[in-house]
Amino acid sequence: MLADQNEVSSVKRVMALQILIWIGLSPCLIAQNPEPYVTPLSLDEMTGKQGVLETDLGVIVLDLLPQYAPNHVGLFIKMAKAGEYDGTIFHRMVEHGIIQGGDPFTKDLSRTDAYGRGGLGLVEAEVSDQLHIRGTVSAVLVPGQPNSGGAQFFICVVDQPSLNGQYSIWARVSEGLDVAVRISETPVDAEGRANERVVVRSVTIRDKPPPEPIPFSSESDKELAAYRAVIETDFGQIKIDFYPDRAPNHVRNFLRLTDAGVFDGMAFHRIAKGFVIQSGYLPSRRDPLTERQLGFVQELEPEFNDTPHVQGTVSMARGDDPASASTSFFICTDVAEELDGQYTAFGVVASGIDVVKVIEMTPTKGETPITRIGIKRARVVIR
Repeated sequence: MLADQNEVSSVKRVMALQILIWIGLSPCLIAQNPEPYVTPLSLDEMTGKQGVLETDLGVIVLDLLPQYAPNHVGLFIKMAKAGEYDGTIFHRMVEHGIIQGGDPFTKDLSRTDAYGRGGLGLVEAEVSDQLHIRGTVSAVLVPGQPNSGGAQFFICVVDQPSLNGQYSIWARVSEGLDVAVRISETPVDAEGRANERVVVRSVTIRDKPPPEPIPFSSESDKELAAYRAVIETDFGQIKIDFYPDRAPNHVRNFLRLTDAGVFDGMAFHRIAKGFVIQSGYLPSRRDPLTERQLGFVQELEPEFNDTPHVQGTVSMARGDDPASASTSFFICTDVAEELDGQYTAFGVVASGIDVVKVIEMTPTKGETPITRIGIKRARVVIR
């Protein structure tokens, strides 16, 4: 399966590159300014700013990067404040690969053949050593014309390493990458042009807010023990109580993930009858994580303890590295002494062991359920 996923990602990277090539078919339509744009704003005036894109499918927030591309950032701020992006659309996309927008021509429904060719040739290249990773925002170029950037931009929905060193990176998505993913799923024609209009209703510039305090960081063990996780599955509720005195960091981690909605839309992807049921596997999630949710995903140092792995014990799954536990967890359906001291037990099923047993009895192929068993929602409550 991993090989198949890598192959698909490679195809999407190639297709994404083709998106950027299409705009060069009619150079005569490209704006040609005798003097490239130079921003009058200082670095201090542009530092710590965000661009907020209100789209038909949700909000995308961009952290602006003037230290790498000051003129591109300055141009974006100028155009945003003038309302020049309002009413434009994302006109080209590769599903789960890349989305392209910012063309002023796309406001005009009568100029669909020219979409992708407007607002170019305004600013000189500012290529840096920054990488085109997931969430990167760069200037669209005409092939062979490095100084042809302008109003148009593209957002990488996945890593695009083939673009490194060729395009001016001027922002990164800090919120709303899930919105960008949904935009990338817009139906397109044979040439990759959007068949449906996804409109940028407005773009505003704001100061970047201070970092959000990390939840469940300051509570004592006693306070943490007062919380309960309620997991609503397709077969009913499972309520989990915690052992913060034995595995405090794992308890904090699980509470954060639950409270942030990371487990919502996941599935029980593994059922080993007479042993465990397992969930928390990120690829089993129906929708991609938001940037905020991704910020809570981390690997944990082990907190092995003397809690026995018996029916109802909740413990963290991991790879060969003892410090590789992250989001995946399992619930024991029977005694599993071989797991004691090897996996971090951090909780217990307080209610819903009957639901656990129903899940355990679901037909499987090997250890994979034949029918998806979903987590509708997981939430944190006070006991």
